[in-house]
Amino acid sequence: MAPTPRVTLVAALALLTLTATPQALADDGPSAPPGSVATSPPPSVDPTSPGLKLADGATLAPAKVLDIKSVVEDLGGEERREDTNESVTFALQAEVLFPKDSAKLNPQARSRIDTIAEEIRKQNARSVRVFGFTDNLGSYAHGLVLSKKRAETVHDRLASTLGGNVTFEVRGYSEDYPIADNSTEEGRRKNRRVEVSFPRGDSSS
Repeated sequence: MAPTPRVTLVAALALLTLTATPQALADDGPSAPPGSVATSPPPSVDPTSPGLKLADGATLAPAKVLDIKSVVEDLGGEERREDTNESVTFALQAEVLFPKDSAKLNPQARSRIDTIAEEIRKQNARSVRVFGFTDNLGSYAHGLVLSKKRAETVHDRLASTLGGNVTFEVRGYSEDYPIADNSTEEGRRKNRRVEVSFPRGDSSS
């Protein structure tokens, strides 16, 4: 019997508030390297609107738009899916894709990547990011080469399945942007991963 997914839902709606204090979550989804995430602009607000009913002397904090985020991870942590209102990201642990210190796909890895390709089709995505990551064991330079080769291998499988209508951005980040604690083997296993992310589209068309 397939393991029951563990679901974590983090939902935040952008409401007009007098104060706004962002909360940092230690391990709440795959990392987003700089320049890889785009968010919608906040709505315009009329601070003089009588409907706001602000107390005398009170002022509005700047309006913000926060994603509604759903994170699903299987019980072994081998695969993680993060959905926001803007994008979909899959994170696959390196152990389920590759032999140790290798960029050659395991036979069972192809079906996992093909499942992601089907979701890319479903979302009508035309641009896909494939990022590779390692833990902090070994040299940074070796991790940079290995993470890039693994990302390229996943890209090659996706490209052969999806055809030429999708553009890809492929990068390797070595040990940068960890999502878990590198001081434990469980954390290092989560950090050794390949992330595939793409914009959410109109999946009904």
